[in-house]
Amino acid sequence: MEAVLSRVREKLREDLPPALLIGKAPETDLGYRYVTGAPYTAVVIGSLEPGQLLQFREERVLTALLEGIPVLLYTPGLPGKNRSLQTAMGSALRQLQSWGVRLTDGRPGHRLISAQEARRLKEQGLEPPPGGILTPSARDILNL
Repeated sequence: MEAVLSRVREKLREDLPPALLIGKAPETDLGYRYVTGAPYTAVVIGSLEPGQLLQFREERVLTALLEGIPVLLYTPGLPGKNRSLQTAMGSALRQLQSWGVRLTDGRPGHRLISAQEARRLKEQGLEPPPGGILTPSARDILNL
């Protein structure tokens, strides 16, 4: 029985769109089949060390952004409890968002809303999606 279930799960994963995985695979299913090379339709950053985030220079991610390929950063994969370091990492995250990286915690409907996304929503007269998590800047833009 377990072998059959395993094969069914494997077959279902084959039907998912391919995503280049950077770091460790997210604990939450983001709806992609992870690959190590082209072709892929998205890039998923599953984890980053603090130094990698603070001095972000991942060529494959930057190339994907330049080519218009969606890039997602799984935020539970980010380390740290130090308040000063968290502030610096928050600044680095805002930089990545300004480049087009989308933050996600993997929960359906719980996507992080950046300042850029908040501006777009406001211009279109839309509300943030239910369960959306707003950054402080996004909250200010939307006057919430």
